[in-house]
Amino acid sequence: MAEYLKMESWGDLETVVNKLLNYKNKGILVCTDFNETRLYSDTVTMDNAYLKVTGKTKLEFDKAQQDWRDNYNREEREHKEQIPKLTEEWKIKGREILTEDKWNHWDKIVPIRLADLYHGWELGCCLDIVKMLNNGVSLEEAKQEIQKQGHSGMSWGLVCLMIKEFCERGEEFAEYIK
Repeated sequence: MAEYLKMESWGDLETVVNKLLNYKNKGILVCTDFNETRLYSDTVTMDNAYLKVTGKTKLEFDKAQQDWRDNYNREEREHKEQIPKLTEEWKIKGREILTEDKWNHWDKIVPIRLADLYHGWELGCCLDIVKMLNNGVSLEEAKQEIQKQGHSGMSWGLVCLMIKEFCERGEEFAEYIK
């Protein structure tokens, strides 16, 4: 069996395949592992590498990526168009749960939160917990609710800060869930 030099895989699949093809053109036997798939310089082609790694040819993969980007951009554009309407809806929801002294601050953060990565998802998460705490549930019950919400570390921290800001028991809750 032929001896292959081991090459580290740095970059995206296309870059790695191009490096292997460069070695192939020089007659050098090199192999590398990309996403747990071994590729060899003497047998690699762009399409067979993409098929092995992604299950799609390079053209199919690129089209799927472009379709995803187009869909993402369309959804972002549609969401941004809805922000004024959603802002008014979230202001009303805030007034149903928050004390009146919190309304102005809530009104200021709503459009900011609607325009962020989470598209305002954290607004509902915050209001759910604030409502529970305002209705006298135990800290443990509120903790169980926030744990069920499916937060990343960033959204967890954001929702906790919002609860501290908008709920009389917010500080107590934040300390409890540390």
